[in-house]
Amino acid sequence: MGCSCSTASSRKNKYDVFLSFRGEDTRDNFTSHLREALRQKKIKTYTDDVLERGDEISTALVEAIKKSKVSIIIFSKNYASSSWCLDELVQILRCKEKTKQKIIPIFYGVDPSDFRKQQGNYINTQSNKRSKINKSKRRAWRDALEKAANISGWDSRNTSLSPGQSPNWLKQLSKMS
Repeated sequence: MGCSCSTASSRKNKYDVFLSFRGEDTRDNFTSHLREALRQKKIKTYTDDVLERGDEISTALVEAIKKSKVSIIIFSKNYASSSWCLDELVQILRCKEKTKQKIIPIFYGVDPSDFRKQQGNYINTQSNKRSKINKSKRRAWRDALEKAANISGWDSRNTSLSPGQSPNWLKQLSKMS
C-alpha cells in the first residue's frame, strides 16, 4: 500500500477531518459525541461507519485520508489490535510526511506513554495475533504507533468531551474550516 498522496498545493480537500478509531471501543460513545461536536461546528468529517472485514483498507478510505486537512486518531484500548486501524495509521502518517497534513491524537481512556513505549496490556496482548504478519508490516505499524503517539494530543482521562464544552484543539480546528 504505497502512498500516492498529492502534494499539499495540488490536492483538493474534500473533508476537514478524517476520524480514525476502533469502532468497538468508541463508536457509540466518544466518537459519536466528537462527530456531533464537529458537525455543530460545521466541520466536514469523514468516518467509516461501514467497515467491512478485510486485510487492507479500501481505496475509498485511502482517498478520504488523502483528501482531509486533519486526521484525528482516537487511540483506545483495542486500537492497536486492529490491523485495519494500524493500516489507516500508516497511511495517515505517510500523508502527513508528504503533505504536512495535521494530526491530532486523542488518547481515550488509555495512557499515552503506553502507546509511545508500546507497552501495556492493550499493546502486548496483540503480539500473538500479529505473528502471521510479515516483519516489514509489523515494523511499519510499530513505527506509526510510536510517531503518532509522540505528537502532542489530548488525553481524555484529564478532561471530558461534554455538550457545550470544547477542548482548545476543537476550537482551533473550527477556525481552520
